[in-house]
Amino acid sequence: MYCGSCARDNALARQLLDLGHDVTLIPVYTPTRTDEPNVSRPQVLFGGISVYLQQYLRPFRFVPRFLDRLWDAPSVIGAFAGRMVSNDPKLLGELTLSMLQGESGVLKREFEKLLDWIRAEPLPDVINLPNSMLIALAEPLRREVRRPVVCTLQGEELFIEGLVEPYRTKALQFIRRKVSDVDQFLAVSDYCSRFMADYLRIPQSQISVVPLGINMDGYERHQPSTSSESPFRIGYFARIAPEKGLHVLAEAYVRFRRQGGPPATLEAAGYASPAHASYLDRIREILRRSGLEKEFTYHGVVDRNGKLAFLKSLDVLSVPATYDEPKGMFLLEAMACGVPVVQPRRGAFVEIVERTNGGLLVIPDDPDALADAFNRIRQSPQLAIALGESGFRSVREQYSIQVATSRLVNVYEAVLRPAMHG
Repeated sequence: MYCGSCARDNALARQLLDLGHDVTLIPVYTPTRTDEPNVSRPQVLFGGISVYLQQYLRPFRFVPRFLDRLWDAPSVIGAFAGRMVSNDPKLLGELTLSMLQGESGVLKREFEKLLDWIRAEPLPDVINLPNSMLIALAEPLRREVRRPVVCTLQGEELFIEGLVEPYRTKALQFIRRKVSDVDQFLAVSDYCSRFMADYLRIPQSQISVVPLGINMDGYERHQPSTSSESPFRIGYFARIAPEKGLHVLAEAYVRFRRQGGPPATLEAAGYASPAHASYLDRIREILRRSGLEKEFTYHGVVDRNGKLAFLKSLDVLSVPATYDEPKGMFLLEAMACGVPVVQPRRGAFVEIVERTNGGLLVIPDDPDALADAFNRIRQSPQLAIALGESGFRSVREQYSIQVATSRLVNVYEAVLRPAMHG
């Protein structure tokens, strides 16, 4: 699927390259998939198939490395990703702990391969891990290259909380013990910074906020329809999964339609795993019971051009997540098209909406509140235009990839100063 975290990291790497910096972006577990030109290396460290085989089949911990290279090939991993190995955190407790045990765990040979790889690379000034689930890489990398290691925090708590006990508690203990191996953590929002400081026991001084940023190329202003015959289009753009709240949106849509008014449609796009096929059926059933199933369209996974066309077609976007989301990239993408958003007052949604004034905030997990907000926007074209204009302008001022990259470079320079003078 298109991964939001991968897209963010790839966009930052592209911008750093454009600024003349030397950047190596290397995937872990699986090749990355983004909807922009991908600047990651055509190789994978800790290949998902290798890691899985070593975890659950002991003989594979001792096979010759040339065999590892066979199933570490991105084409092989890509062919089997999503078919053989589940990424459900409930099923991956043992593997998670093995990764966090680092060089002392059953995946010791993968850490040896990592160090052999970096010895053959130009010496980096700084290493940036993509999330705290990979924190066990920090100490061996820092020991090997004697350079600062930073770690991004961008929503991994959802995976950790999905682990069954005792794996969840043990995973948290492992990560907390390794916090001191990282020179600086990078949070993607103020909310993320506050939450993870408490969740992972990180000193607040050890966390810097590097906000989300998007490449604005292709994002054009949505033009609201002035025809009373045109349907009011409510959109959803995220993974099709219970925690993202499409069922809440479906319930809100039913209530919204009961309030009467001109035609409307509910449009959804995003990756739906085979495991969530029944969840998508549940959404259709919610609408079918109210006779609204023909007003719902699921557009599936869309590429960049499809995403831009989809967003520009909407009158409002809402992803009423049922947990405290630390990111909210979909909000920035909608507002970059001048589309107002309606979001629950939780997580990073609050700071994004309040800073941009590009939407409305409502009570979490409340379909009636969502429906009322949709009705406010539908009944007041002036409000819709004002929210859309503010979001369109503010996202470019505060959440462009240029702004995010500038903040990132500042953090890198700050962690490098002690190393250069040490």
